Amino acid sequence: MISRSARETLMRLCAQFPVVGITGPRQSGKTTLATGVFPDKRYVSFDDRTIRELAASNPADFLTAFPDGAIIDEAQKVPEIFDALKLLVDRNRWEPGKFIMTGSSQFRLKQNMSDSMAGRAAFLNLLPFSVPEMKDAGILGDDVYRLIHLGMYPPLHDPEKHFIPYDWFESYIDTYLERDVQELINPGNLSTFRKFIQVCAVQSGQLLSMESIAGAVGVSAPTVKSWLSILEKSYIIHLLEPDSNNLGKTVVKTPKLYFVDSGLLCHLLRLETKEELILSRHKGAVVETFAVSEMMKQRMNQGRKPNLTFYRDHRGLEVDTVADWKHTFAIEVKSAAAPERKLSENTRKYLELRKDDQIRSAVFYLGDVTMKINGTLYVAWKDWGSFASDDSASVAD
Repeated sequence: MISRSARETLMRLCAQFPVVGITGPRQSGKTTLATGVFPDKRYVSFDDRTIRELAASNPADFLTAFPDGAIIDEAQKVPEIFDALKLLVDRNRWEPGKFIMTGSSQFRLKQNMSDSMAGRAAFLNLLPFSVPEMKDAGILGDDVYRLIHLGMYPPLHDPEKHFIPYDWFESYIDTYLERDVQELINPGNLSTFRKFIQVCAVQSGQLLSMESIAGAVGVSAPTVKSWLSILEKSYIIHLLEPDSNNLGKTVVKTPKLYFVDSGLLCHLLRLETKEELILSRHKGAVVETFAVSEMMKQRMNQGRKPNLTFYRDHRGLEVDTVADWKHTFAIEVKSAAAPERKLSENTRKYLELRKDDQIRSAVFYLGDVTMKINGTLYVAWKDWGSFASDDSASVAD
């Protein structure tokens, strides 16, 4: 079993709050993390119809059957449990880490917990595997394009399972549409929503254009906005907001769209092999998507906000990512395998505009060695995830 970086964060939250919810996309390992960290805690799943009906009929009595707490999987399937849990927490002494709630439907789980458990619950957002996790487990390998093409969902890296990526991703999308999306939109629009996801894939790594998406899909701009919110809340995509830092009105105000998993992105782009990815016009965008996702994972595994933006002005100057952590980094993502000075041209220009000697320049590239050259940190792909740690900032000093 691969040790998850979020383990320490889950334990930290469980030492403070009586209820902790683990959210994230389907198949990201939420239940595996909870049961692995707390192997002695009772586990119940509301996927079991008998258990579900028992809990719904008398949620207060149901909870009393677990005096030491429990891991409750698919908790959103019994909404009544949350009010009963609130009363239980309020009427008894404060017991941190007593109940852990997980579920595949992020919308209902988070809404129910936020509505009922304010001040009593904390959330951990768990994304698929990260490069550091696979590196520590000894299964990372050296073929970066194979990894980017396959993506990071845990089942695709399980040696006991032999999924064909195409079949797995098709099943994943079908399940997502049927179980998560169908309850949020008109069921008659499911086929249109599938097309919408496909169109969004073409925009990954680019400025979001709701008008072009609306035209390609054949729906209104307000519908596109609503559907983008669904994709973002279910951890299919992430929107990166523009960074202004008071640099003037010439700064672009439109966010950039990124998919959370590069493997799902490649599937939607119909890139069936890593060779097709390498030769594709989408290669740069996919590599950038992978890099942004790695930074997001490391921050979220620490229980922190990603704090990632990007910079682009109307004169054409663009910096792929601005990471506002303990130290601020202007980061360019390149699919080059050699650290060349020209790769840092935009970050150096951005630093000149900011006139802040505390901001550092970094280039994420596909080489094997992380090094500092002329004030710019060139970060090898195996270090992209760990770069997001505040502790790693000392590497640039």
